[in-house]
Amino acid sequence: MAPFDRPRTDGFTPPPAPGTWWYAAVAGEAADSFCARVRKRMQAAFLGSVGLLAVLYAALVLTATGQRWENAALAGRVTDETLAAAHQTNPALRYVTLSSLAVALVVLTLIGVLRRRYALTAVALATVTGSLLLAELLQEFVLGRPDLVGAPPHLVDNTFPSGHTTIAMSVMFGLLVVVPFRMRGLAAGLCALWATAVGAYTLAAGWHRPGDAIGADLLVLAVGCGLVGMLARRGRVAPAPRRRFPLRALFVTGPLAGVAVLGLGGGLVLLLDYLLTATGDPSLPRLAYQAGQALAAGTGAAATLLVLALLRHVDLDGRPVPYRWTGPFTEEPEEEIS
Repeated sequence: MAPFDRPRTDGFTPPPAPGTWWYAAVAGEAADSFCARVRKRMQAAFLGSVGLLAVLYAALVLTATGQRWENAALAGRVTDETLAAAHQTNPALRYVTLSSLAVALVVLTLIGVLRRRYALTAVALATVTGSLLLAELLQEFVLGRPDLVGAPPHLVDNTFPSGHTTIAMSVMFGLLVVVPFRMRGLAAGLCALWATAVGAYTLAAGWHRPGDAIGADLLVLAVGCGLVGMLARRGRVAPAPRRRFPLRALFVTGPLAGVAVLGLGGGLVLLLDYLLTATGDPSLPRLAYQAGQALAAGTGAAATLLVLALLRHVDLDGRPVPYRWTGPFTEEPEEEIS
């Protein structure tokens, strides 16, 4: 029996002491506590990401129209002279992602250990390794790619979701978890730039389709939000000081919002143009590729903004927020001084 449950002979049952594991667990379950609000927010993001991932897979992989668009995007990548030339002249770039993964895991571990935030370190590493493992399992055993359009054999291989983009996005999420609250914006800006570059390069190199990159963003969101929700359930989150960060808004939030709006808006316009263009038009592959690149970039930026919004005013380093207990607690009578 926990200390909180043990009855007292004098009839007084004290509430849990702040800072104890029992206080954190009960506060995390209280319906009106800060931890419960964060947990519900993360649960909603988790369920939304899983639902969108299922819809995306059904639309792009299980329909003939979706397969035609992604196959055309792979054919249109040769029109991207800059990235295509970089891929041809620098074949060693194919190993950048693997080396980056090893370096990222070491950096996340060092940051967490040096800050003595072992629970946050475990969440950050679990986000990276869990997302990548889940992406590989989904590719190989769960999310098949039936040939609905009579595509060549090399276009039938399943690559949904993208493992490369999963690495980049999960490292960003893990870094946002393990760094101090005041450095979260800087970490998001730097990692979002790297993740966008990785996604763009994998599309130009023909390793992945546009939907693969978008699906990877949703997968990482689901895994990361689920793990942070577990932290909140244990009462390990606290409200952060409500300070204004003008530099973050100027150099991080503003550019990310611009990329998200332009990428998603422009990508949808280009995709509609592709769908309305007559079959056999030579511009179809170029339109498909440009739409895919724009949508992938816009989704990556939007996912980063969503993570920042979900963690807004949430300090993952803080002690459990004080909670006003109600219920079967009685005050100890003060002794009268005679």
